[in-house]
Amino acid sequence: MKVVRLSISNFRGIKSAELLFDGHTLMVGSNNVGKSTICDALDLVLGPDRLNRFPPIDEFDFYNAQYLASPVQEDAEPESIPLRVEVVLIELSAEIDAKCGGNTEFWHLEEQRLLDAGEVLAANPPHVVPCLRLETIGKYDLAEDEFEARTFFSHSPDAPEGTLTPVSKPIKRQFGFLYLRALRTGLRALSLERGSLLDIILRTKGVRTTLWEKTIARLRGLDIEADAAEIAPVLRSVEKRLNRYIALESPGNATKLHVSELTREHLRKTMSFFLSISVDQGPVPFPHAGTGTVNTLVLALLSFIADLKPDTVIFAMEEPEIAVPPHTQRRIAQYLLTKTTQAFVTSHSPFVIEKFEPSKTLLLSRDGGVVSARKVSDATGLKDNDYKRFSRSGLSECMLGRAAIVVEGVTELHAMPIIARRMEENDPNLQPLDIAGVAFFDADGESNMPKFGKFFKTLGLRTFAFYDLDYKKKRKAEQAQALAENFEINVEHAYKGFEDLLVAEVPVDRLWSFLANLKANGEYGNIAIPDARPPDDAVKAVAKEALGGNKGAGWSARLLEECGFNELPATATQFLASVFALFPPPPPIDEGGGDNADLFA
Repeated sequence: MKVVRLSISNFRGIKSAELLFDGHTLMVGSNNVGKSTICDALDLVLGPDRLNRFPPIDEFDFYNAQYLASPVQEDAEPESIPLRVEVVLIELSAEIDAKCGGNTEFWHLEEQRLLDAGEVLAANPPHVVPCLRLETIGKYDLAEDEFEARTFFSHSPDAPEGTLTPVSKPIKRQFGFLYLRALRTGLRALSLERGSLLDIILRTKGVRTTLWEKTIARLRGLDIEADAAEIAPVLRSVEKRLNRYIALESPGNATKLHVSELTREHLRKTMSFFLSISVDQGPVPFPHAGTGTVNTLVLALLSFIADLKPDTVIFAMEEPEIAVPPHTQRRIAQYLLTKTTQAFVTSHSPFVIEKFEPSKTLLLSRDGGVVSARKVSDATGLKDNDYKRFSRSGLSECMLGRAAIVVEGVTELHAMPIIARRMEENDPNLQPLDIAGVAFFDADGESNMPKFGKFFKTLGLRTFAFYDLDYKKKRKAEQAQALAENFEINVEHAYKGFEDLLVAEVPVDRLWSFLANLKANGEYGNIAIPDARPPDDAVKAVAKEALGGNKGAGWSARLLEECGFNELPATATQFLASVFALFPPPPPIDEGGGDNADLFA
């Protein structure tokens, strides 16, 4: 079973959205773009337990908390504004097909749409397949003064006219949908609360345990007062005082202590799974284990569930990278990709992002409550092997931001952020580039810069380029045109290399101070740094040799750290100033309105 389309209306931070999926999907985007809301929407329509809560939804599940429309006439009652989530499912299991066959429709795989009623003759495989369309409708019931939500078959030919057939909870269980929330699922994964991973495993295996009856009987027979004789006189005194107002007719003691309310639901909430982590540590409650251990154990439970239902497991998982090392992040992503029918994953981690093909990665954007998605593969000009190669070295960070400064080498990648930071420290009116969502990216050569510029630009990012002079005149006309077309700010500086720029624009006194410190610390290696300061031209020659021969060591960045602000290279600061100008800071906080204004001064 797979979701191929999700439509959302008036749900949480999404006013409207229509998203198409092709199997496993990674959703990336800035914070508050709607990634978690999409996962919650899937849970609302597919999850078997979500609607069992009371109430199943509340005010803030509606877009801008608006669930009532003002009446047209003054004396009329307001009308409910519904929220709606609809999914289209394909690759239906035989069991679902047997139980829901009367509600099936047809989905065109190539055109990614439902067939209309008049297109029955076009419903031929392999391009057209049966599908099931479900929708959850939530609204505020004025008469009952409560919120309600129910899931229906969107195509309900057997229902009375104007109504839809409800989807039962047992049917929903057949969909095999699991939602693993970041930082929330792990704490109750091994509890026996309804909807926990352990509870799902027991229900999936069809386990009907006598645990509750036997445990309640044992707890009822547990005599706590026998181990705490000092409590008994207090309880008897309470009984005597109660007896003045309430006739206590019990033949024995009317009051007794129990360790639980002796109900199934209370035991589900209080029963804890203990775990021994090491030989020198006694068992501790599962949530008390380290966060990384908790999340890794959640992965083990997920594998258990997937093995139980290999053909019908749909996972929605928020940020699997939280509190786990990179190798575990990759294992989680690989497991989801290979062992589940379909996985929806949100992530900011390059180790997770690199596991998903560009065609399976959706970059989300939000404009006025309308959420849209674009496949990363639609950003033409970047091959899959380039995507995988660079995803861990800055590509992912840029994709999740608002703009990319593309440079041609590792020296600039290390050095330019130093200059930007120094400029931010010197001028408090500048908005830091990282807060503005501007990231630096090393294209590994000028020849690669146009394709990365095109990639970022197609994804909707602003793009800026900074690169060396073409002193050998090797740049072709089409390369120059591609640079100009794909970068909003396109700077070819006047030097053969970034080291030449530094040597020319950083004061000679600072260059010599830098070289002298290298010599004093014994870090100069094979660089011939004289004991006494030579003429300025010689200082520049030695500095260029040192900076050019130690690109990977970050010596250019180190030199810039030692510079005073007025010693920073003007060519680089002017370029960055033009970038800063495009991202002005937010309006200042008004601190003049109240007694507590100076708390934030």
